[in-house]
Amino acid sequence: MKFTDGIWLVKEGYTIHTPKEIFDYKMKADSIEVFAPFKKIVTRGDTLNLGMITTSIEAPQKDILKITLTHHDGEKKKGPEFPVTKNKVALQTTDEEEKIIIQSGNLKAELHKKEYQISFFGDDRLLTSSDIGGAGYVESNEGAFMRERLNLSVGENIYGLGERFTNFVKNGQTVDIWNKDGGTSSDQSYKNVPFFISNKGYGVFVNHPERVSFEIGTEHVSKNQFSVAGETLEYYIIYGPTMANIIQKYTDIMGKPALPPAWSFGLWLSTSFCTDYDEETVNRFIDGMGERDIPLEVFHFDCFWMKDFEWCNFEWDKRVFPNPEAMLKRLKEKGLKICVWINPYIAQKSPLFLEGKENGYFIKRHDGSVWQWDLWQGGQAVVDFTNPDAKAWYLSKLEALMDMGVDAFKTDFGERIPTDVIYFDGSDPEKMHNYYAYQYNEAVYELLERKKPGEAVVFARAATAGSQKFPVHWGGDCLSTYESMAESLRGGLSFMLSGFSFWSHDIGGFEEGATPDIYKRWTQFGLLSSHSRYHGNVEYRVPWVFDDEATEVTRKFTKLKLRLMPYLYAHAVSAHQTGVPMMRPMVMSFPEDLTAGSLDRQYMLGDSLLVAPIFNPVGRGEFYLPEGKWTNILTEKTYEGEKWYSEIHDYMSFPLLAKENSVIVMGTEDEHAEYDYAANPEIHVYGFLGEDISVAKDIYSKTGEKVAYIKVSKEGEKVSLEVENIENYSVVWHKQVSDEIERFEGTKNLRLQ
Repeated sequence: MKFTDGIWLVKEGYTIHTPKEIFDYKMKADSIEVFAPFKKIVTRGDTLNLGMITTSIEAPQKDILKITLTHHDGEKKKGPEFPVTKNKVALQTTDEEEKIIIQSGNLKAELHKKEYQISFFGDDRLLTSSDIGGAGYVESNEGAFMRERLNLSVGENIYGLGERFTNFVKNGQTVDIWNKDGGTSSDQSYKNVPFFISNKGYGVFVNHPERVSFEIGTEHVSKNQFSVAGETLEYYIIYGPTMANIIQKYTDIMGKPALPPAWSFGLWLSTSFCTDYDEETVNRFIDGMGERDIPLEVFHFDCFWMKDFEWCNFEWDKRVFPNPEAMLKRLKEKGLKICVWINPYIAQKSPLFLEGKENGYFIKRHDGSVWQWDLWQGGQAVVDFTNPDAKAWYLSKLEALMDMGVDAFKTDFGERIPTDVIYFDGSDPEKMHNYYAYQYNEAVYELLERKKPGEAVVFARAATAGSQKFPVHWGGDCLSTYESMAESLRGGLSFMLSGFSFWSHDIGGFEEGATPDIYKRWTQFGLLSSHSRYHGNVEYRVPWVFDDEATEVTRKFTKLKLRLMPYLYAHAVSAHQTGVPMMRPMVMSFPEDLTAGSLDRQYMLGDSLLVAPIFNPVGRGEFYLPEGKWTNILTEKTYEGEKWYSEIHDYMSFPLLAKENSVIVMGTEDEHAEYDYAANPEIHVYGFLGEDISVAKDIYSKTGEKVAYIKVSKEGEKVSLEVENIENYSVVWHKQVSDEIERFEGTKNLRLQ
């Protein structure tokens, strides 16, 4: 939200008050409180008829400072609140003549006494600052606002703020944190997160569930401004210094992602949305995949598993699924997991509407009536998850489905949440608009975890800060075009820099119009994302409806992903433990490479594999490689780093490259995602031709326990391999020298020379 007219004038109808000096302060062991009036105090008379901002600083853990700016503190506090860790650690404070210094770990804040401003340092390096006139209280006809302005230094880039489909680098953008169902082709987002990362070594989390407005180099091109309505603004400065460090510390206070079950990394196939399907169609799809040797892990029933106009009634439409219990039993006998579509709305035609209305289970209007509208479903009401009885009622319907054989839920919607309403627990509806997605997915996830411990997984569309605890999320309704494929990836990479670790998208695009070419290229991308699902709107997404080659491409890349599961699941466990995502923007993995700062059409999958999807019908792969030697694991072609490449690929290949000095553990199983990853693995060693180096890799069980260990070391001219708890394995040493690929098989401590 902009408050000024250029940099000299204030917009008409607005008055901005800024703190001018530190008049007084209180220092404690774990906090400091600073009182800064709106003008400098020269005489006692200056203290009259004058407002001030109170700035309090504390630390929830080392390397993080929480800053709270308050004008009036008498407001009645209403929830909800983000699930931020409430710890407070001791601060190192120094009171000097010109400034007050506060330090938490390696993060330091300096508050200047005579001219109110705050400078933030990491390891004594200036990160950013709120200069004179940066913090402010704004009065207007629209109400009161609090704002903060942090400096953007030369060359500084801002990333994150949720799953955003606009430019990957957020400089020059106005971003409102307000969940909307707007597709993937606009500045609206299903997943808004008031958290950003700077390439200068710090992140900022604005702790407000309601609308937060960011002006990132827009109102003032060298300032990053954020504002909220009301009398208080709270934000956290998080020092890295690396992006991975920042994500790890952010998820320390906001929650780590749960570990998805191993089977969820396999291929998901959907009925698609508005297609004509019944039990015969479902069986034809599933049997067709099996007949074509395409491993399938999960089958998803989209909206029309329930009757038209009755979403949600949580009852199978017996016209097309006459005996759902028997059907699910037969599907599960084929080794499949079952997912069904749900949303948090109850249409008026649903048999559940009257029950919910009479028991007060829905969000209400101010007159006590049920809030309803006709968008999406006729007479749609919204379940009030702040009401414990409503939550239990809703979950009881899902529990009955799980008892029938359902394993997972696609938790769709949760974005268009009204604000002219009353909640059961008195929550602030402005704050609940974004936070509703958190409560909705939390409720469903907790049910899944209770019923199937260690097996819980949702397929969620809406999210906000903290929702990373309930994976997986997918990118929403994209078009079936290369442009939309690219915007989906952009959104996913921004999402990964917003504290989330697991992400998917509709392979082939959601809307109609997918060509065989789009389908095959999107398949390569989709099966090298953390999670992989075919889904569409009015078109089926089984490969044989496109062409025979689409079947071959689907088979090849599905089996490749399954063989990569030892590598992928190790990174999933790491993401669960640290918060560092599986799909990593290049800027996260190569922060020192200036070219990597704006790359949004490629990414690192884990620490060793670079994925560069193809976004054009001629098969041209265009990608950049950072320093070092790289090998395409599909073609064995080698490349020198610090260069751009452009090359043509058929549908069986695309740029999928291992960086030098990598160890990639692959399994021998290519029929299921869940298997013994330590049984007969292939250990692929890339490089190890330069300086001495040692790389260790852990192998995990399908439930996330470490079960085996591999270490490859180079000393002088010798490369040695050490393994623990692996009886049989094979080794492929890719020397990353053209036409020199050597294969070794052996036992513990085999030396590769």
